[in-house]
Amino acid sequence: MQAPSETSFGAITAAIFFVLNATGQIPLFIGLLSRFDQKRQIMIITRELVIALMILLLFTFFGDFILHILGISRAIIAIAGGVLLFLISLTMIFPKAAADDLPKALTHEPMIVPLAIPIITGPGAISAVMLYAHDTGNPFLVAGAAITAWIPSLIILLLGSTIKQILGEKGLIAVERLGGMLVCLLGTQMFTNGTMTLVKDYFNIAI
Repeated sequence: MQAPSETSFGAITAAIFFVLNATGQIPLFIGLLSRFDQKRQIMIITRELVIALMILLLFTFFGDFILHILGISRAIIAIAGGVLLFLISLTMIFPKAAADDLPKALTHEPMIVPLAIPIITGPGAISAVMLYAHDTGNPFLVAGAAITAWIPSLIILLLGSTIKQILGEKGLIAVERLGGMLVCLLGTQMFTNGTMTLVKDYFNIAI
């Protein structure tokens, strides 16, 4: 029987929130939706974020089933999750795309792609909820954390233009990098816990 994880609700919520990276996506959303009026932008952002949340919840409840079928142990899941979060944090701390490389405004109203998937609910967010659901053995806890992280993400994107005016480009970059640092710490902790569990299970020693 899988032992319950010590990962707290707050830690899972923080990890999902920073992986969603709503603040870092503000310039992208503004650029892609610039041809739509403000009222239409609010409707589009709300719809796409709801779709993104549904996808996250789908993988939260059924992703663990896939991992169980594959026979992946909790220790391996924790190690893989730690590595994944660490790699995600690097893309947040050292973003490759410059502002000039952002896609041009969409000519047609987006539906699911590219806003819901992959901008908000990308491989990182999907993998994170799957890994946490398996690690904790409690998908309802992870679902609650996902919803809790999703709410401020929605608010941030709805207020994207205002936030950009207040923080500016450098301010947005600073917030994204701070989030990346926190995701890096969470990933390191998950990797350490997984390694300790793996050593304990394989060598039957107390840690």
